[in-house]
Amino acid sequence: MRDTRESRLLLVLLIAIAFALITVDIRGGEDSPVDGARRAAATVFGPVENGVSSAVDPIGNAIAAVKDSGARHNRVSELERENAALKAKLGSDDRNRSKVRQLDSMLKTAGAGQYGIKGAQVIAIGAAQGFSWTVTIDAGADDGLKRDMTVLNGDGLVGRVTTVGPNTATVLLANDPDFTVGTRMERTDELGFASGQGDRPLRVQLLNGKAKIKKGDRLVTFGSQADKPFVPGVPVGRVVRVDPSGGDLTRTIYVQPYVGFTKLDVVGVVVQAPRTDPRDEVLPPKPEKPKPTPTVTVTATPSGPAAGTDGIDQ
Repeated sequence: MRDTRESRLLLVLLIAIAFALITVDIRGGEDSPVDGARRAAATVFGPVENGVSSAVDPIGNAIAAVKDSGARHNRVSELERENAALKAKLGSDDRNRSKVRQLDSMLKTAGAGQYGIKGAQVIAIGAAQGFSWTVTIDAGADDGLKRDMTVLNGDGLVGRVTTVGPNTATVLLANDPDFTVGTRMERTDELGFASGQGDRPLRVQLLNGKAKIKKGDRLVTFGSQADKPFVPGVPVGRVVRVDPSGGDLTRTIYVQPYVGFTKLDVVGVVVQAPRTDPRDEVLPPKPEKPKPTPTVTVTATPSGPAAGTDGIDQ
């Protein structure tokens, strides 16, 4: 259509008529005079709208799905965070239960030996002094600790205190090559000196070259003068190998320590020695030997002659 004066007037007239019809339709409500026309238009254009709606709905659904997916993702993330928090709490509870068990075991050991102990926790491995097998504990001079005090846990001998600060102390572990402790055999009272060998069993030099030792024999600390650095009776370990004597003045055996030096946590520093030597009282009870299972022997007895034959062949 060409842009003329007549076309512009026609356009203005059509717009005016459209506004008039809208006003009449709104005021008429359900009785609107154009309701029939509107229904006719719906009948004609309804299928087209339906088709367009069908084509557009998947996009709308996809958008809704993305929004829902986002909401679900947020919820999943929230649940994952809650789950992680619960696991952390559970792990913390397990750790606390482990500490309680260690503390309980250590108190039983201290009670059996009548040792006065100061409880502490391992907070670091190694030390500035250059020792290869040391740990740092969270107790020091302010807690009554001094140099050359025995350190133990629920399993046995851990080491001795070498350096003391106000709130921390360094412990030289019993498996350090520079560590030496006097020992006494449980069964024979044979004396010796145990030295650390890192992650290998302790090397024990017995003073009696003819001492009769067998695998499984157990050792405890012999004790030092004035109970420093070692108090008596602390479990050390059990014999795992015995070298032939060979006529030497001393005899070498190898002892597996009771303490796991790579998993230390709760320890006790002996701040008061026992009044009397506990000797073997701190060692755990030996496991009972299993009783042999009784065997039943069944002897087959030959059957007699068949009935009615009186032992005579027919």
